[in-house]
Amino acid sequence: MRVRLAFLAALLLAGAVAAAQPDPPDPPDPPDPIAALKPADLAQGKKIYNNQCALCHGIGGAGGRGPALNQPKLQRAPTQAALIKVIQEGIPGTEMPDFWSLNNDEARQVAAYVRSLGRLKPVKLPGDVARGKQLFETKGDCAACHVVRGTGGVAGPELTEIGLRRGAAHLRAAVLDPNATTPEGFLIVTVTTASGQRVRGVRINEDPFTIQLRDASNRFQSFRKSDLQDLKKEFGVSTMPSYKDAFTASELEDLIAYLAGLRGEK
Repeated sequence: MRVRLAFLAALLLAGAVAAAQPDPPDPPDPPDPIAALKPADLAQGKKIYNNQCALCHGIGGAGGRGPALNQPKLQRAPTQAALIKVIQEGIPGTEMPDFWSLNNDEARQVAAYVRSLGRLKPVKLPGDVARGKQLFETKGDCAACHVVRGTGGVAGPELTEIGLRRGAAHLRAAVLDPNATTPEGFLIVTVTTASGQRVRGVRINEDPFTIQLRDASNRFQSFRKSDLQDLKKEFGVSTMPSYKDAFTASELEDLIAYLAGLRGEK
C-alpha cells in the first residue's frame, strides 16, 4: 500500500512539474521565409486572405475592425511560426477566431502573404548611403530625435525599419514638409492646467480620465482631465522642422537613400 501511494505521489509531482514548465519559444524564422516561397504560394495566400481575413483586417492589411497588418513586425506574432499559430488557433479573449479549416500549407501561405504586406522591395536610389548616414547624424541632427538600431533620441518615431514601411517619395515629403506626413502615434497635444500652465508635447497614452504626454524636454507628464482648463489636440501637426533649406539637392538624395535602406538589419 505504501509503495502504491508513493508511486501515485511521484506521478502527481511529475505532472505538476511538467505543468509548470513554460511553453517552448517559437522557433526563429529562416533567413527569409517569404523569399523562399514560390510566387504561386504568395498568390494563394493572398486569395485566402482576401476571402477570409480582409473583412476584418482590410484589403492589403490596411486595417478595419481588426488591426492593420501591413507592419514590419506584428506585436502578437513577431515570427512566421507565431503568425501561423495565431491563424490556426486564434487569440483567446479577442475577436480573432481560429481558422481550423486551413491546412498547414494554407496557413503557411496566408502567414507569408501577411508578412509580405509589411515590406517594400528595395529600390536602387541615386544617393550615396554612407554620406546620407553622416548627414543624418551630423548636419540634420536627426539622431537627436530618432532612434536607429538602439541609438538616438525618442522625440520622433524610431526609424530602424522605416525603409520597410515607407517608400522614397514618402520619406522625401516627410523631410521637406513634415506636417503633410505626420506619423501615426505622434499626436501633438497642448494642455492648460488649472493654474494656467501650458504644456505641449507628444501624446503617449490617453484614457477617459487621464492623458500622458512627453514634453519638449523629454519629460513624461500625466494629467487628470478634470483638473485641466483646456486640452487641445493638434491633428496634422509635427514637431519636426522642415529641412527644405537645410540640404542641397544631392545631400537630400543621399539622406533619402540612407533612410530607405534602413530595413531592420543590424
